Amino acid sequence: MGLDFSFVPKYMDVILLGCAWTIGITVAAALLSFFGGIVFAVIALYGPWLLRQPFRLFAWLFMGTPLLLQLFLIYFGLVQIGIDLPAFVAGIIGLGLHFAVYNSELIQTAILAVDKGQMEAARTLGLSRGEALRKVVIPQAVRAVLPPIGNNMIALLKDSALVSVIGVSELTLSAQRVIGKTYRPFEFYLLAAACYYVINLGMEWVQRRIERRISISR
Repeated sequence: MGLDFSFVPKYMDVILLGCAWTIGITVAAALLSFFGGIVFAVIALYGPWLLRQPFRLFAWLFMGTPLLLQLFLIYFGLVQIGIDLPAFVAGIIGLGLHFAVYNSELIQTAILAVDKGQMEAARTLGLSRGEALRKVVIPQAVRAVLPPIGNNMIALLKDSALVSVIGVSELTLSAQRVIGKTYRPFEFYLLAAACYYVINLGMEWVQRRIERRISISR
């Protein structure tokens, strides 16, 4: 018994493929959550009543129920009404919508914090309300909330392990499959943890670069 990392090189290709799936689903879901959060924030603040009320119910459901249950509903539940999504797509949608709701809360607060004179000045210059939001208000709001949104993206990376329950061969499931062949859980779970940490460092580096570029452009 004891630790034996000699098994690792033989299965490294499986682990690296799992890393690739994890990065792919994280990036896709992060983009969906970011732009979805902006759209949801605009709907919540400026949408018509008939659009705001369903969104509030939608947001309440996604904030008040576990992400795991949401993944089950999207992947297994939608099949009953004729929507059969691939597991990878269902995972992206589940993660993306879940974090889009939280990003929306941040962006709404930031939009309300933007000086109302910015909107009035933009309208004075001839911009429509939508153009003023898109070109003046939303960019300022997004700049203000980039750090907490970045934290949500890191949380999204960690929660991406949950898509393993619907059969996506991401890093955690890849490690579990290797463990099923080798019966070496500690070594491969430790390797998976190291991979998550490296990906996390990469995301933090990208976040810092984006924040630096934005601070320079101000």
